[in-house]
Amino acid sequence: MHRVRRNQGTMNRRLLKIPGEILTSSRLKDLLLIFSSLCILYLVVSHYRISTLLQIRHTQPYPSSSSSPPTSLSHLAFAIASSSKSWPNRRHYVRLWWKPQLMRGYVFLDRKPPDSATTNTTESLPPVLISEDTSRFPYTYKGGLRSAIRVSRIVSEIVARNLSDVRWFVFGDDDTVFFPENLAKTLSKYDHNRWYYVGSSSESFEQNSRFSFEMAFGGGGFAISYPLARVLARVMDSCLMRYSHLYGSDSRIFSCLAELGVGLTHESGFHQVDIRGNLFGLLSAHPLAPIISLHHLDSVDPIFPNRSQIQALEHLFNVVNVDPARILQQTVCYDQSNSQTVSVSWGYAVQVFEGIQLLPDLILMQRTFMPWRRSLNVNLSHFMFNMRVFPKDPCKRPSIFFLGNVLTNTNVTQSNYSKDTIRSCLKKSASQNLEQIKVFSPKLELDYGQLQAPRRHCCDILPSSSEKVMKIRIRQCLDEEIISMH
Repeated sequence: MHRVRRNQGTMNRRLLKIPGEILTSSRLKDLLLIFSSLCILYLVVSHYRISTLLQIRHTQPYPSSSSSPPTSLSHLAFAIASSSKSWPNRRHYVRLWWKPQLMRGYVFLDRKPPDSATTNTTESLPPVLISEDTSRFPYTYKGGLRSAIRVSRIVSEIVARNLSDVRWFVFGDDDTVFFPENLAKTLSKYDHNRWYYVGSSSESFEQNSRFSFEMAFGGGGFAISYPLARVLARVMDSCLMRYSHLYGSDSRIFSCLAELGVGLTHESGFHQVDIRGNLFGLLSAHPLAPIISLHHLDSVDPIFPNRSQIQALEHLFNVVNVDPARILQQTVCYDQSNSQTVSVSWGYAVQVFEGIQLLPDLILMQRTFMPWRRSLNVNLSHFMFNMRVFPKDPCKRPSIFFLGNVLTNTNVTQSNYSKDTIRSCLKKSASQNLEQIKVFSPKLELDYGQLQAPRRHCCDILPSSSEKVMKIRIRQCLDEEIISMH
């Protein structure tokens, strides 16, 4: 028994041997303590590094890698669908927003226009390309236009141009008016290395029911990220063979993307404008998002009174170029002394209401427009948003002041609005002598966080030495500030 115990002691001492020495039990405890301390130190350092990386990822200004700059106009490639028949008249819409020194893209026509002067030899318009022949593809939609096939293949044709440093391909019609800086800013929310299909549906319930609630309507414009566009271009022709029964190009693109497993990412700044008549109700209560596009402008009234549509849009873009992110952003403030509510649609119009109007009511669009389909009754037609009645009685309407001009300096922009003379109410009111409204605002610079979680701005009624002039200051709301009459 003693021999066995001695053998076990010898074996234990052998297990404690390392080169050059024999470990005692106290020495082993010291080494284990050091080893444990190193492990704890490693875990603490690793946790700190991971937390730091997550914090950096959470607070980085844009979702793409930190080594790449935010998406800008230079990263977009535009594909504008047109025809030899429509381009001579609609090129004026494109000239409004096209910035040749900053933007890239093409206008796709079926053939050269008969008038050589309308081909884009001028630098103020994108270059023209003639679409490829599509006669081999079937088109079976009764009463439709087979040009829808040609327009669908613009995806393939612009991808084939192999433009460098493109993050997004943007598609629209020749009567689509884009707000380019807002488009680039909105797309910067998304990782352009992933598959994205960004756009919006129609304002008309009937149009969405007929085509799809999850389809980006082509006239309002839509964007496809570069890697998705590359794949879509490769499979487009096979899709066109399967979807000969569809009406338009946007339906074909939507169907093909659906087959690739990609759904629509909705952005409320795209506007198909499937409505007719007066757009005041839409523009004066724009969603809390940068406006990106307007379509069908040939089918609506000029957005400013006493001007042609092109003149009215030129007037709008004079202020768009000053502060694109703020254009049409609605701000509401209250004049306690006169018991008035003031709604500012920046760069477009100011409405002065008699009495107290609650904010949730003011952000509803006023029904100043008609349904897209002329046969539909406006009271029975369904739209994709809540609305409020625009009173027929002029005395129940607000006083409206439309944009006059804009003045800028380093820190503040002053936009001036003049009273619309159409309102013919003979009743006395607090605003009857008011002739001009001056709005002071800082330039709106939206970072990634503000794009992801937008918040409406506040405004104050400033003292004025004249009852004919109202002064308003727009500013960011305080943390716990609410927009209401205090």
